[in-house]
Amino acid sequence: MAANNRRMSGKKGAQVGSGGKRRRGLEGKGPTPPAEMRKGHAKQRAAAAKARRAQGRTPQRRGAGRSTSELVVGRNPVVEALREGVPASTLYVQQFIDNDERVREALQLAAERGGINLMEAPRPELDRMTNGLNHQGLVLQVPPYEYAHPEDLLDAAAEEGEDPLVVALDGVTDPRNLGAVVRSVSAFGGHGVVVPERRSAGMTAGAWKTSAGTAARTPVARATNLTRTLEAYKKAGLTVVGLAADGEVELGDLEALRGPVAIVVGSEGKGLSRLVGETCDFRVRIPMPGGAESLNAGVAAGIVLYEAARRRS
Repeated sequence: MAANNRRMSGKKGAQVGSGGKRRRGLEGKGPTPPAEMRKGHAKQRAAAAKARRAQGRTPQRRGAGRSTSELVVGRNPVVEALREGVPASTLYVQQFIDNDERVREALQLAAERGGINLMEAPRPELDRMTNGLNHQGLVLQVPPYEYAHPEDLLDAAAEEGEDPLVVALDGVTDPRNLGAVVRSVSAFGGHGVVVPERRSAGMTAGAWKTSAGTAARTPVARATNLTRTLEAYKKAGLTVVGLAADGEVELGDLEALRGPVAIVVGSEGKGLSRLVGETCDFRVRIPMPGGAESLNAGVAAGIVLYEAARRRS
């Protein structure tokens, strides 16, 4: 009882206390850092991009991988690929080939572009390279495409001081559709295209040709898991918009297109996969008074990108 009285009295001596924990708890963690210092914040990305510009450096790609090399086979396909600016490392020409107009044009285009090796090879060697395809004496080797990382597209937007505008493809397997989307993204001021590693079209010679040369300045990123990539985009402040024929929101009513956005386009037949559809913030439909059931990926992406560009202008 005496001990209790001592604790309750104002006299000096041993006291039961918090050990300073309460005082330290009241001190807090200091002021909230500015947005430019918060990791993952849009302003932090913009500040980092500005610093890189000041140092004359471009963002380094994060090793998203490369495709395999590809062969374009036949006189007309080779000439068309060279005309459209498809990257090429080597033009193989058959020994003693009939020197017609297409062969002459292929040789001239390769020489004008520079950086393309010209190799003469016997017919059996070209037969072996092409697994017996009808190469007609001309074979063009397309080097592996180096994919960007999905985060590189956000960095590119930050470098330009713009809200990200990205298109992701879910289950689109036709390279021509990929090329058409790349072309639309370039035309309407987008910052790149994301494709999954599996069950998706890649940047083949066909995609390059359909892009009409815009693939040289519009990056294509490859995602190991598209759903996780979209979730990461949402954490970075983007609104994820999926296109669906039965979408709850009509395109004209979607205000989110004014800000940072990732537009997800599914395949023409199956549309969005279940997990990707559940990840979207909005499922949007394009009004089609003509009665068509669906649009291919390239056309659908072009319509939405135009609407986004119109609202941002």
